[in-house]
Amino acid sequence: MSPDGALPVPASLMTVLVVFAPLFTAPSFRTFVMLACGFLAQPGKRTVCGMLTGAGLSRIWPHDRAHSFFSRARWNPDDLGIAAARLVTSLLVPDGEPVEVLIDDTLFRRRGKKVWAASWFHDGSALGPAKTGYGNNWVVLAVRVRLPVISRPVAVPVMATLVIKGTNSASRLWLARRMVTRLARELPGHRVHVTADSAYAGDELKQLPDGVPWTTRLRANAALHGLPPERTGKRGRPRKKGDRLPALAKIAAAAAFSQVTVTRYGKTENIAAHAFTCLWYSVTGAKPVTVILIRDKSKTGCDLALVTTEQNPYTAHVIERYAARWAIEVAIEDAKQLFGIGQARNRTAAAAAAERTIPFMLACQAIAICWYATVGHHPADTEARRADAPLVHLQGRAVDRRHDREAPPRHHRRQI
Repeated sequence: MSPDGALPVPASLMTVLVVFAPLFTAPSFRTFVMLACGFLAQPGKRTVCGMLTGAGLSRIWPHDRAHSFFSRARWNPDDLGIAAARLVTSLLVPDGEPVEVLIDDTLFRRRGKKVWAASWFHDGSALGPAKTGYGNNWVVLAVRVRLPVISRPVAVPVMATLVIKGTNSASRLWLARRMVTRLARELPGHRVHVTADSAYAGDELKQLPDGVPWTTRLRANAALHGLPPERTGKRGRPRKKGDRLPALAKIAAAAAFSQVTVTRYGKTENIAAHAFTCLWYSVTGAKPVTVILIRDKSKTGCDLALVTTEQNPYTAHVIERYAARWAIEVAIEDAKQLFGIGQARNRTAAAAAAERTIPFMLACQAIAICWYATVGHHPADTEARRADAPLVHLQGRAVDRRHDREAPPRHHRRQI
């Protein structure tokens, strides 16, 4: 039974929830358990009161008890995210494998002048050419894993930080680097690999912890330099960087591409790639980076340029890792459309209530995935679900709609 006896909590779920007990006082942990159970059991709107209703407590507990959990209780959303990351790593990441971290940001639309930290931000899902929306912008950190239920990689969101304009938190890269730095510190003995899109490349990467490689898309106007030459023995300061390299288009035109076999978007294929080592001094300083040019569809030049701070990387692994970044796009869509994250309308900055709700809900999403993947999954359930899934006809062949999101849409592939 639950701590207050209102809703039966399966022992297997309680085993997952008890991991978070050290973060709360005893009364707050009871509230956490019931709100998490109510969040998962609620088939309707997952507002704060909706969580109480899902837990069967709407007529037993005063609503203020649930609201005060977010506005006045003593707990830290960053600590909650770290606990969720440890849970996912311990249950879903195989021993000896690196922790694959994905970074992205998303907009939760809000209305009203009193919504804390709301402003106009880029919104790729917005209609029209402007691609902007009003609301709260969150930087989300997810751990990419493989689940027995599905063939594609799955991103499990574990941490989120609110972007607040006019402060240090206005920089999404600053927030991402801080989250990654703490995660690497809290997971000793684990290798952490980070993948993000081109928006997450800047001067902040100079402060990355040692041993944490960062992979992103290289900007077309990136100022690349050769490695610094050997010391000449002459007086004066040695050079910190080599000569400026030509533009990417010129490098690609003169490069010798080789065939690489990669598995991405559910397919194994051969593509042409060329890798070279250089300095991206304005972004990573004196730390060498590896640039990988990918010629996928075009016959000349390159279709995509990736850059990673990993030393001596295997080219195919870097390409596959960046292609798997699409998993966080799917995870954010699932968070909004399936889990109802963002439906709770905490507006004020009082005791950081608005900064706690989204991390709490993302932790519930991670709890649900871990719970099902470890004790709830049965192969017969998956087979029955796939057998009952509707089919759509695409170019004369039937396609299972459950696998529509295996690959990003064609018009997105050049943008991720």
